[in-house]
Amino acid sequence: MKRYISHPLIRKDIIEQRLYQLALASSALKESCLCVLPTGLGKTIVALMVIAARFNDHGGKALILSPTKPLVEQHSNFFGHVLPGCTVATFTGGIPPEKRAEIWKNSQVIVSTPQVIENDLHARRIDLSDVVHITFDEAHRAAGRYAYVYIAERYFKDAEFPLVLGITASPGSNPETIAEVCENLHIERVEVKSEADPDVVPYLYAKEIEWVRVEVPARIRELQRRMERVLSDRFSKLAELDFIVVASASKRELLDLQRKLHTQVVEKSNVNAFSGISILAEIFKVKHAIELAETQGVGALERYFDRLNTEARSGSGSKAAKRLARDPNMRAAMKMLASCTEDHPKLDAVRRIVADQLRDNPDSRAIVFTNFRDSAEMVVNALEGTEGVSAVRFVGQANKLKDKGLTQKQQVAIIAQFRSGEYNTLVATSVAEEGLDIPSTDLVLFYEPVPSEIRTIQRKGRTGRKRAGRIVVLIAKGSRDEASYWISARKESKMLTTISAMRGSKSVPQFADQPEDQPEEKIEQKTLVEFSGKTPAVYVDHREIRSGVSRILENAGINVIMQTLEVGDYVPSDRVCIERKTTADFLDSLISGRRDLFRQIADLARTSERPVMIIEGGDIYDLRQIHPNAVRGAIASIAIDFSVPVIMSRDEEDTAAMIAAIAKREQQDHGREVAMHGKRSAMMLPEQQEYIVSAISNIGPVVARNLLKHFGSVEAVMQASRGELLKVELVGPKTADRIREVVGGEYKG
Repeated sequence: MKRYISHPLIRKDIIEQRLYQLALASSALKESCLCVLPTGLGKTIVALMVIAARFNDHGGKALILSPTKPLVEQHSNFFGHVLPGCTVATFTGGIPPEKRAEIWKNSQVIVSTPQVIENDLHARRIDLSDVVHITFDEAHRAAGRYAYVYIAERYFKDAEFPLVLGITASPGSNPETIAEVCENLHIERVEVKSEADPDVVPYLYAKEIEWVRVEVPARIRELQRRMERVLSDRFSKLAELDFIVVASASKRELLDLQRKLHTQVVEKSNVNAFSGISILAEIFKVKHAIELAETQGVGALERYFDRLNTEARSGSGSKAAKRLARDPNMRAAMKMLASCTEDHPKLDAVRRIVADQLRDNPDSRAIVFTNFRDSAEMVVNALEGTEGVSAVRFVGQANKLKDKGLTQKQQVAIIAQFRSGEYNTLVATSVAEEGLDIPSTDLVLFYEPVPSEIRTIQRKGRTGRKRAGRIVVLIAKGSRDEASYWISARKESKMLTTISAMRGSKSVPQFADQPEDQPEEKIEQKTLVEFSGKTPAVYVDHREIRSGVSRILENAGINVIMQTLEVGDYVPSDRVCIERKTTADFLDSLISGRRDLFRQIADLARTSERPVMIIEGGDIYDLRQIHPNAVRGAIASIAIDFSVPVIMSRDEEDTAAMIAAIAKREQQDHGREVAMHGKRSAMMLPEQQEYIVSAISNIGPVVARNLLKHFGSVEAVMQASRGELLKVELVGPKTADRIREVVGGEYKG
């Protein structure tokens, strides 16, 4: 006879009582905890029990964070059902900010994507002072600049009774990475349950794993050999530059070489290193093409070649794409591909496996995972017309060439249709790997193995949740698939060993030279606020939230106010407005001939009494193959023509320190207030005309003005012959040819 959890806040006779969940919840109530529990065993129920107990002790609010909107919807429905006496709210970017602020005040449980909470914290729309618990779902994401890190940092600063629970089925195989996650979330204890634990075993369902190996067709192998000739040539060119790397080098080894070459470019102005970086870019593109041919099929490779050719034709396309598009062996491979009609045998395998599953179990569901969007589309097309199969593509939000992503609203709708049975097969990329609970999913099919233990475990976890499940992995013989499979298996084994060793442990390791009874003495750095007694404030454009500068400003004691700024990125007073550019952005503007940069500077100078530009990161003269005089000319124009001072900074911390110093000087030393500045001006007709002409590559603002002065109108410039164009000052044969090519060339979009 089943026993159920009894708690005044939790709906009666709905949550089965399981001893391992009670034990995990007990630990998670004592101190902030990372809970590692296999998929389908109720990590969310552990969070529920902790939240209910915290409400009993402290009242307040609870925050549940999940990385995607479908997961947020799933958790919101669950908590709304099991906590009938609590107001449960769902936060997403689709809800207006002002409405979110009101909902926050009137809700006890808030389920949200982390980016929304991060934005609202920056904008001071919400505060965490009365939040008594935060659940970080898929906690392994808490690294780098992911929003979890900032939220946890703010929470432990602002909350009166902070406590967090991180939940994940797959924290990774690297102990240092797990320690970083724990440190970022202020976690003090790690609790682990595995499928071998006696108290877990009764609740597990069998997962049958099959590996289906297919032969790569001879025609595709021939395509591969053509492209391998290109690879061989590029590796030879690297060797000529004294960068020796074997043709069988792994992706990690090539990335290590790329980092080494970037360092040489920046620190030593090594011209060979710059050439090496460009050749490596070609190698990565060719290797990706070979992988697509071997593991995905001709359809995916055809789409990739289409994107490569589009990039090569584009004025802003990379040199690597342009060289590859001209390479005889690549051209031969593209021509061969055009006559190749044979499907990859994986598509036949998918049709057979999915059709068999649904014929034998008509009420079940199947998920087919692919690494690439193009493959997802191919699989959906291959399943079309298969008896008993109704398939739908499930991908992320980003739009790519000829490939529109799915909005979060569309993703939620598709999951609902999959649950209800309107679709019985979901063909998904990584967006469906995390957390989705669809109990009737009996088949998970890997179109290819993935060399990641986290993603492999997450994919496997989509089945075997309420009954036995089946996992099938397709492997193309002698291809990258085989290496990916063994890499994943090795990492998964290492992860199990690592987390077993961490059971009940303190998460952040102690170092041998720092005894526990003699903690390292910390020298506290005073913030600007402590020096002055008054909190300086800075308006920050919301698009700067990912830069890291705003976070550093907050840590320095600055009151950061997130706004949508019409002009500039940072406003530290009623007369100062700051535009921030990284060196890469700045140089990209010069290389592409874009006038956006000078347009922004003109607006900055027009709308503020004291405009400032900060260029951040590295030596601006060594980062690109662009003549230093061009860089100097642009900076001179900004400083002299527009009267905008240019400040160079090393990195984000240096930028933040400079902005903080300006804010302190303006507000504390001179008593000035913070106020929003003017709006961006509309382009005057001459500016629009110059903008149209200078949009053609190789034409800068000076040449555009010369052309317009000579011919009198944009129309006359476009109708001019090559000979007439050559009569204009600063227009040479290459520029004239480029204008005629753009104006008269056939459109091949």
